[in-house]
This record gives sequence, C-alpha cells and structure tokens, in this order.
Amino acid sequence: MTARREVLVAMSGGVDSSVAAALLLDAGHDVTGVTLRLWGGETESGCCSVSDVEDARRVAAQLGIPHYVFNLSEEFERAVVDGYVDAYASGRTPNPCVECNRTIKFGALLERADALGFDAVATGHHARIVERAEGALALARGADRAKDQSYVLYMLGQRELARTLLPVGNLTKADVRARAAALGLRTATKPESMDVCFVRREDRRAFVRARARTRAGAVVDGAGRVVARHDGVEGFTIGQRRGLGVAVGEPQYVVDVDAATARVTIGAHDALLTDRVELHDVTWSSAPPSSGRPVQVQTRAHGDVVGARLHGDVLHLEQRARRVAPGQVVALYDGDHLVGGGIAA
Repeated sequence: MTARREVLVAMSGGVDSSVAAALLLDAGHDVTGVTLRLWGGETESGCCSVSDVEDARRVAAQLGIPHYVFNLSEEFERAVVDGYVDAYASGRTPNPCVECNRTIKFGALLERADALGFDAVATGHHARIVERAEGALALARGADRAKDQSYVLYMLGQRELARTLLPVGNLTKADVRARAAALGLRTATKPESMDVCFVRREDRRAFVRARARTRAGAVVDGAGRVVARHDGVEGFTIGQRRGLGVAVGEPQYVVDVDAATARVTIGAHDALLTDRVELHDVTWSSAPPSSGRPVQVQTRAHGDVVGARLHGDVLHLEQRARRVAPGQVVALYDGDHLVGGGIAA
C-alpha cells in the first residue's frame, strides 16, 4: 500500500491536473490544490488566465480539497518572459514552457512546498517516474505516446523526481477525460492549451520589440549575396521557410541567424542538414552516461527520435537531420527512459 503523503497539486485549470488531484485522493493522500498566478497581461491560451484559476478553484471544491493561488508573477517575468525576449533578440529560439517547468513548477513551487511542509508536488504531465535497475529514479514516457510530455521535463534530477508525483502518466488522454466525465468535473471536455500563455499568437514580434532593442539587417544567400532586407532578427528561427521576403525557384530556409551583425542567412533544405549537435547546460537524471554511449535524441516536444552517440557535450548523429535551432531543448533517451538533455548551441 502506498504511504499516505501530504501532496501539493499544481492545478492549471485543465483536465489533466484535475484528474491528477482526483487520483491522488483515491490513493489516500492528503491533497491540496494550488494554482499559479503567473501572467497578468493579455492571453489567448490556458494556464495563465482568470478563467483557468476559476476552473481550478471549482474543481477543487467538487473534490472537497483546499485550494490556494500562489502569485509567482515576478519569478515568471524574470525567468520566463525576460528569457524569451532575450533569446529572440539574440537570434536564438526559446522554449518558454520548458523554462517555466524548470524555474517555476519544479523550482519556485517545489521550494514553497518544502517550506510549507508538503511531502511531494504533483502535476498533470503525461510522463511516468520509474525506478531503474540500478536503483536510480528515471523519467519515462507517458503511456499515451501522442501526449507524452517527458521532453519538457528533461531537467528533473534525482531530488526533483523523488519529490514529484505524476498521477496521469499511466493513462491515455481518453482515459483522463473519461475519468473527469465520470466525476462530473467541469474540465472534462475543456480544450487543451497549445500556445505560449503570455504571447498572443500573432503578436510575437511586437511583444519582443516592445521589450528589446532590435535593428534591421540583410537576408543573404549561402554566397553572402544580399537577397532581401529584414526589420529584426527576432522574426526568424532556424528552419523557417515562410515570411523570408524572398521569391526564388527552390524553397529557401533560414540556416543561420547572426544577431551581432543582424544578418540572416538562407539556403536550400540540404544546407539545414547536419550530423552533429553541440549542447550546453547539460543536465542528467542521475549519473552521466559514459562517453560514446548510444542514446536516442529528440529535438521537439513530439518529434521523431534519431540515434546518436554522445562525446562530451557533442552528439554525433547516426544519420543527418535538420539542424536544431540554438536555444532549443535536446532530450536524450535510453528507450522510454529519459537520461538527460541540454540546450542546442
């Protein structure tokens, strides 16, 4: 029988975290819900809006558990929003949801849970925490591969894994919705949130420009010839095809963004292909793998995996693949188990 624990559940106002709280109650834990107030500006996405806070509060009331709101807006602005702006202004492509997990949900929230005496923090992420043969904990893919969220939790180490519960990781999304419907929860049919919560979909460039100094520059081809002009590197990311302002026969893609010179280089698809990925800020779930060990590489939240061998902070891919945009997360797996990851240089 699972030991009874005092659990603080991060309730975003969505169906997954709603069911996570219900499952923990069924398992006999003492459950408290908390919703994080992170962003006070305009939003068209879930997890930061007033309506999401209200949904979480009402689900908690239905379940009969206490519910609180923690204001972490200053931490969110500093770590996530400022980081997002700095990255685009520097020619990198950020992953704000990963940074939110790192610094807010498994950073500031976990620290506050410790201070308040909770035994564990729980979320509605579709991933599993398992024990490997050598005894270390590992993050594993969720049962619903199409909804797997292990990629965005790549930074969790042994300390975080030991204090975290992921109750819906063994369920499919359909199972989660069915459970919510059976309980009569108001979030049972609520649509998923897919976008960055603090930026309206059409306003990314304006959002960055309002907060960072940008300058116009040239769009050049592989030979360095100027083929167009642009009004700021924050409008470009590696692999981008649309919005280049270039009309030529063969499709062109962004292959390099140099913020220092405000120069954007474009080329054919083959110019994007590479057989190596250099990482920085690498973290491991437990002990680092030995040099040359084979791993599977995932460079997008729901992207395909590519085989590779890791030598230091450099991945040597088994086959050429599209270059990873600097700033993006590269997660490393051993089968279904996530072993670590880093940021593409």
